[in-house]
Amino acid sequence: MRTFAVAALVIVFMALPAGLVLAWIGSAERRLVDVESSADDAPAVAVAAAADEQYCTPALKQILRRVLNSCGLIGSSGTRGCQPIEARNVATMSGEDFNALFVPMSSRGGIIQFDRDSSDLDEVDRGVLEAVFANRGGASYFLVVSRASPEGSVEHNRELSRRRAEAVLSHLENTFHDPELERQVGLLWLGEEYAQLDPSFCGWRRSGEQCQPEDLNRSSFIAWIDCRL
Repeated sequence: MRTFAVAALVIVFMALPAGLVLAWIGSAERRLVDVESSADDAPAVAVAAAADEQYCTPALKQILRRVLNSCGLIGSSGTRGCQPIEARNVATMSGEDFNALFVPMSSRGGIIQFDRDSSDLDEVDRGVLEAVFANRGGASYFLVVSRASPEGSVEHNRELSRRRAEAVLSHLENTFHDPELERQVGLLWLGEEYAQLDPSFCGWRRSGEQCQPEDLNRSSFIAWIDCRL
């Protein structure tokens, strides 16, 4: 009788761990099913965007790097602020190819249209500029590409496009008072000689009502660019 009782106890003690394991497995399986069934109802988790956007092609990075080096924004030149730039030394490509680099930025960029022979920003110009600049979205660099329409001399239009680029920078400085702004904004002025905009850019956010070629090219293109250099 005692032998039978001992044997029964041994069986019970051996069965208990096995039963606990089976119960734990069953509970885990139920929890997994519950999690999977509720996954579709869970709120979406925000995923950080990559620092390199799809528009960051090697050609765009090369141009951006050259502009920012000329402005003293990157590199070890010790120069702060932008210096006059020869467009052909920055972009060794056709004007059409250069403009095509910026087409994917249409949702984040804008075009400031100036009056003829003017570098003054009016109220509408300032509104577009401030709206585009405020939409940084984590980007590192703000590029300003200024142009002139083909009236007047080549030298005059080079200088005019420079004044337009600097008018944009000056307004940003006076409006946002950002101590890092000199390290964020890159200026490039093209005069009338290189990369004139075509009517395909009329659909961009612009400050002007007219969009004839001469209207479109009395301008500064502006956009935040998020490219790893």
